[in-house]
Amino acid sequence: MEATVQVPPAGDFVQPFQIEGHGVRGRLIRIDQVASEIIAKHAYPEPVAHLLTEMMALAAILAATLKYEGVFTLQAKGNGAVKVLVADVTSAGNVRGYAQFDEKAVLAIPAASASLMRLTGGGYLAFTVDQGEHAERYQGIVELEGTSLVECIHHYFRQSEQLQAAFKLAVEHHAGGWRAGAIMLQRLPMQGSSQGGWTPDGSTPHDWHGRNEDSFDAGTEEAEDAWRRAVVLMASAQDKELLGPDTGMHDLLYRLFHEDGVRVFSGHDLKAQCRCSRDRVENVLRSLAADELQDLAIDGALVVTCEFCNSEYRFALSDVTPSA
Repeated sequence: MEATVQVPPAGDFVQPFQIEGHGVRGRLIRIDQVASEIIAKHAYPEPVAHLLTEMMALAAILAATLKYEGVFTLQAKGNGAVKVLVADVTSAGNVRGYAQFDEKAVLAIPAASASLMRLTGGGYLAFTVDQGEHAERYQGIVELEGTSLVECIHHYFRQSEQLQAAFKLAVEHHAGGWRAGAIMLQRLPMQGSSQGGWTPDGSTPHDWHGRNEDSFDAGTEEAEDAWRRAVVLMASAQDKELLGPDTGMHDLLYRLFHEDGVRVFSGHDLKAQCRCSRDRVENVLRSLAADELQDLAIDGALVVTCEFCNSEYRFALSDVTPSA
């Protein structure tokens, strides 16, 4: 490993790495305080909180593999007890998330059978990169199927005919809140390919963060064996190792891949940060017609609650009603 890269914190961090000479690179992420802060703002039933923590971890690790300026969003739309799961990550590493659900329907599902399909009733999972009004918006969609969100994402990569990828994820509800750890491996393209990374819609790929690793002939039998070996080694990671905090991120990568050699690159922090503000809410309200505002008002006041962070904004109807 490179001595110039600082030891990452125990949680809320993205650690990029490369397995030397194997044409495989990846990301290891942990969210701890991030997940706990976001979940604590809502009274989510345990199965919903677990799913949303998974969603935030997967959004963070997928976002970390893309070079973008804006927002990466992972959204699940369900047909059952859980209606919506959303997690988004800005290019600065700010994470937020929320869930919409039918509480009675969720509580009616036995904990032992609260699988993804049982909770959502099927639906779809959407990946979106939004870089603002002056840039192309990327989006990809895959059906919600399988026993977990990780299975859905594996299915997306298999059907997209892009680079091969593999994931492992662990989630824990502990005394202080929630934490998750995830590792993603992605196989480098063959020499001469222009493909630099996956994209939600399968079109022009985004570049990877970090350094340009040495080229690797991914079309050989040796490369196939190297990829399979890397996936097997990744699968050997125990949940407690992925989650931390007792096992350092560099320690885990060394334990998994030291026989082949693993190089780490500079990573970045993750933090819980909503993008709502009083000014933004006021601007939205001022864009509405007077009769629409009147319909929304209660006793001459408007109350707007952010779905992500549960912050409440109050306005007098007279302060936001357009002048005649």
